[in-house]
Amino acid sequence: MVEETVLRPADFIAPLFVVDGKHRPEEIKSMPGVFRLCIADLVKECRALAKLGVPAVALFPKLEAKLKDDEGTQALNEDTLVLRAVRAVKQAVPGLTVITDVALDPYTSHGHDGVLNAARDDVENDRTVGILAQMAVLQARAGVDLVAPSDMMDGRVGAIRKALDAAGFSGTGIMAYSVKYNSAYYGPFREAVGSAQAAGTRLLSKATYQMNPANRREAILEATLDAAEGADLVMVKPAGPYLDIIREVRNRITKPIAAYQVSGEYAQLHAAARLGWLDLARCRNESLLAIKRAGADIILTYFAKEMVAALKG
Repeated sequence: MVEETVLRPADFIAPLFVVDGKHRPEEIKSMPGVFRLCIADLVKECRALAKLGVPAVALFPKLEAKLKDDEGTQALNEDTLVLRAVRAVKQAVPGLTVITDVALDPYTSHGHDGVLNAARDDVENDRTVGILAQMAVLQARAGVDLVAPSDMMDGRVGAIRKALDAAGFSGTGIMAYSVKYNSAYYGPFREAVGSAQAAGTRLLSKATYQMNPANRREAILEATLDAAEGADLVMVKPAGPYLDIIREVRNRITKPIAAYQVSGEYAQLHAAARLGWLDLARCRNESLLAIKRAGADIILTYFAKEMVAALKG
């Protein structure tokens, strides 16, 4: 009766990885229980998630290396993998909320979230923003409910909102990765989408555009700017190491807040549990409860399916 924080099935978004072709589900070595799925298997998984009560999925494509280039041109292909996946999922499970990533890292040969300058030592902010706005319109046309710019370019939320409205997609929402830190916890995800291999290392630095982990006040600035530019939800990423940031943003921003329990957070719990050092289910539950207690309304987590199943008993 006096419990202050409660987890519900409606709190969770399930991130899913999609590949082309007719491959069998391929488990990601550093993320036990997480698979790359072909479109047919992705549709089956989305049906299962919707039946269970998971309200939303976030889709991330893994492209073949031959489709990647320095400009990430495949991102603007109207028949690119993720757009075909969206169309298939929305046709099969129309009531499921579908979210797509707006960033170039799955498409670039260098693994960065945008196009590089001539010296190849930094991302060109404004040119990248123009491409991201085009990506968002293509994704909206395919039927997504929310586009999720994860690139951390300045001004991209406003540009995407303007482009969506101009193209007739004023009802398509924006879930902005507003507070995305240059974290060491992204390694397994980069393996999953192939951006680590593109760069030749999972230690690819994105410090010139992702946030410095030392900064707290900057988080408020970034979230406030994105909210003002038209974001419908703002996100903090990673979640667990940044619970204080989630709370700071919650205290300043009235819009819904999402938090992403990232691949490294998921992987470390599994690794410790496999060694017998931690109880996986209890640590899973506690970590997710802490994220919500800190102030998150919505949690992206690779535990979404099993957590909802556990909540439903």
